[in-house]
Amino acid sequence: MAKSIAAVSISIEGGKEPTMNLSGVPSTFNRVDSVMRDAAASSGVRVLELYEWKEAALSLAEAFAEDHSSMYFLETPDTTHWTEQKKWDLHLQMMEYIVYAHLLKGLVVSAGPNYDCVGLWMPPGENMDDYLTIFRSGMWRLNWQLTKEGKKRFFDEFLPLLHDTKAQVLAERDDDSWYLVYLGTRPSGRGKGYARKVVTHVTSIADAEGRACYLESSNAVNRIIYGKLGFGLKKNVYLQRAEEHVELDIMVREPVQNKAANGVVRVM
Repeated sequence: MAKSIAAVSISIEGGKEPTMNLSGVPSTFNRVDSVMRDAAASSGVRVLELYEWKEAALSLAEAFAEDHSSMYFLETPDTTHWTEQKKWDLHLQMMEYIVYAHLLKGLVVSAGPNYDCVGLWMPPGENMDDYLTIFRSGMWRLNWQLTKEGKKRFFDEFLPLLHDTKAQVLAERDDDSWYLVYLGTRPSGRGKGYARKVVTHVTSIADAEGRACYLESSNAVNRIIYGKLGFGLKKNVYLQRAEEHVELDIMVREPVQNKAANGVVRVM
C-alpha cells in the first residue's frame, strides 16, 4: 500500500462545512488513451473510468479493512464512542475520495471480474495536490469528518512523512517516477494473481520509459511479494502518535533493461 495526498486546510468563517455541487463538472485531465486501454486489455487488466469510482473504492475499502495504517486515523482516543459502522463509513468515504482523485489525475487499474484488485498509480509529473482536484474528489471534507486527533495524524504526521520520505529517497527522480499509491485485493480475490497483473502492467510501461517505481507498504508480508516483482526495500518509516507504532516499508523498483538480440542494450 502506498498513499500520498496533499494536506489541505480550508478555513471557513464560523467553522461550518462548505457545500459544493461538483458532480456535473467534467474531468479536466485524462491521461489514458485508447492505446493504453488496449494494452491493458491484452495484459488481463482494465484501466478504470470515472463512473467506476464507487466500485473501485469499495474493493479497496474491503482490502484495507484491517490494515493498521488505514485504521490509524479512525482508531484514535477521541473515537472510542464511535460505532464500528461509523468508522467503516468514513473508511469507505476516504477510499472514495482517493480513488476519485486518481481517476482525475492518475491511473486506476483493476484485475478480476469484480474489481477484485485495484491499483492507484500516479504517473511521472502528476499529483493530486491542486485545489480543484481536492475539491472535486471530496478530500476537503476530511477537515470536518476526522476527529481532532485523526486530523493531526493524517494532515500533520502522515502526509508530511510520506511526502518528505519520497523526496529524500528518490531525490532528483521524485517527479520522474511512477508512484503506486494504493494496491489492494479484496479477500474474495486473493491468491489468484490479480495483484501481479496490476503491478506488472505499469512496471512494463516504466521499464519502457526507463523510470523507477516507488511505493510504501504497511504489511510485512508484502515485502516478499513486491520483492518478487523487482522492488527493493530502501528504508522504514514509522507513524508514532498511537501506542503501537505503525511501520511502513519504503520500496523502489529500478527500470529493467534487457539486451536485444544484436547485443544493443534497450529499455523494455
